Amino acid sequence: MKKILVLVGDYVEDYEVMVPFQMLEMLGYQVDAVCPGKKPGDVVRTAIHDFEGDQTYSEKRGHNFAINADFATVQVDEYVGLYLPGGRAPEYLRLNARVLEIVRQFDAARKPIAAICHGPQILVSAGILRGHCCTAYPAVGPDVQDAGASWKDPNATFSDAVVDGHLVTAAAWPAHPALIAAFVKLLGAEIKINDWAYFPVY
Repeated sequence: MKKILVLVGDYVEDYEVMVPFQMLEMLGYQVDAVCPGKKPGDVVRTAIHDFEGDQTYSEKRGHNFAINADFATVQVDEYVGLYLPGGRAPEYLRLNARVLEIVRQFDAARKPIAAICHGPQILVSAGILRGHCCTAYPAVGPDVQDAGASWKDPNATFSDAVVDGHLVTAAAWPAHPALIAAFVKLLGAEIKINDWAYFPVY
């Protein structure tokens, strides 16, 4: 079973971790969610970000999300891809040197990396965006551009994703269908329809 690593922390965005975690498991991946300072069986608190007509998103307390793997023992060569959800967690996860080292190792190996909302803050701090084209939650746009990347404005409904090489980025959880479809395509996955037929995701 191929493995995908998900980096989370307290107040990760609820939809942006719960939904992709389940979507990727549905496709047959082993999805390992890890958090610095936490062990399997621990939880992170999540936040629900919504778009309700204010100048920025609103925030509400979400679910508890269970950690199922050990951050301290992560070996990048065991994983085929990396997923970085948004919310408030990325702003402090990027302060962790091992988090940045993990991201750089995925990038150096050109393994697929997906990042959504504020997740690209981690890519900025890891120093891997120069020369790429990507998107994020609009408030992260200046950071992305300062990191040497080309900025792609998200569409009005935040439902699109941007693919550049082995990176796929999106602005917010309405982009899950586009983001996960693009990520899975980068992973080279196929969906097994029955015992004799295999069809590509696209």
